[in-house]
Amino acid sequence: MSRLFGTDGVRGVANQDLTAQLALDLGVAAAGVLGSAHGSTDTSRPVAVVGRDPRASGEFLEAVVVGALASAGVDVRRLGVLPTPGVAYLTAATGADFGVMLSASHNPMPDNGIKFFARGGRKLADSAEDAIEAAIGAESPRPVGADVGRVVDEPDPVSRYVEHLVATVSTRLSGLKVVVDCAQGAAYRTAPAAFAAAGAEVVAIHDAPDGLNINADCGSTHLASLQRAVVEYRADVGFALDGDADRCLAVNADGEVVDGDQLLAILALHLRDAGTLWRDTVVATVMSNLGFVQALRAAGLTVVQTKVGDRYVLEAMHAGGFTLGGEQSGHLIMTAHATTGDGVLAALHVTARMAATGRSIAQLAAVMRRLPQTLINVSDVDKSRAHSDRAVAAAIAEAEAELGDTGRVLLRPSGTEQLVRVMVEAESSHQAESVAQRLADVVKLSLAR
Repeated sequence: MSRLFGTDGVRGVANQDLTAQLALDLGVAAAGVLGSAHGSTDTSRPVAVVGRDPRASGEFLEAVVVGALASAGVDVRRLGVLPTPGVAYLTAATGADFGVMLSASHNPMPDNGIKFFARGGRKLADSAEDAIEAAIGAESPRPVGADVGRVVDEPDPVSRYVEHLVATVSTRLSGLKVVVDCAQGAAYRTAPAAFAAAGAEVVAIHDAPDGLNINADCGSTHLASLQRAVVEYRADVGFALDGDADRCLAVNADGEVVDGDQLLAILALHLRDAGTLWRDTVVATVMSNLGFVQALRAAGLTVVQTKVGDRYVLEAMHAGGFTLGGEQSGHLIMTAHATTGDGVLAALHVTARMAATGRSIAQLAAVMRRLPQTLINVSDVDKSRAHSDRAVAAAIAEAEAELGDTGRVLLRPSGTEQLVRVMVEAESSHQAESVAQRLADVVKLSLAR
């Protein structure tokens, strides 16, 4: 049986993969595992906060999860529609024993997911997820009478989270016009309110979720409408969030995309100058552009690279006590202010860097030259032999010799599909495409199933 938890909670098509029954079972199991840390000497019940993004399926999943927790003796504080990092923040700020977020992030509307946060708003360790999965279906006594959990709505969680976000920024954003693409998602109130409270002139787009339009041709996976809006409104910068607002990408005044690597580079120099970049180190993944690594090293900073996935970035950050990490996709983690990736938080700090320096985001992003990158997915191959096949190893060595210090090769078996990803960076797009295609042809031939 495959593991129920993926790299970011439990996800699937709502009411097909992620059913009400599964949500009920997960809720009860999580209550037993995460609620048990409440402490036997305290006679009060464990407490959980529950938030969601605006998906239609989130309505019935919220009802089921809240009911499951209360039936297992957990007091529940409903947060309503709130970004994932907002749920993580309020898990810590309210002193809750754990938090629950119902979202499938940037996935299409029919999907949904259940993610748990441990006390303090931290992502669960694998051992905790395994314990929850093992507890599903286990017989346990249920509370009755006055021992069942109670359910209340948390007073104004949006304002409380916005106040936290704005308090992290020491520079007012006055004089800057910002377009925010809310992705018809969880930050449709939070993001515009935070930028306005920080002093910016705000133009909000895709900020009218109806339960069905989340991520639909908008947000961080569809930047075209943000690019048009920034130019049309003559804004200084635009930010695109995803459905649960744990990531962001940017657009400069000319409508050109500023990706996660560039945003991470801007934040790295911002924190370095503020004296808050621990050990002058940034955590990124192996998919980060070589231009990013070269730029930070030239600035005297160290780059630690991990496997792809924000959970691996977080693990490395916690292990080394580092204060900044992120991914090219826009997951940006600032541990001085958040326990997980936070798109609105990162966007505020990038804009604050613009305000403090008087420089445009294009000028700030120019600290790194993004090398042309080609990614080819080679399907229907035996990915288990990707790093042991001699012909593939010889092809990689040949490619690396050709590129020298001006590029790099990355061969990565997919974690979820039967394919191998071939990524090449080079001085020119033509060279990157040529080398990647040659290597992909070898992979296809040598690893054929």
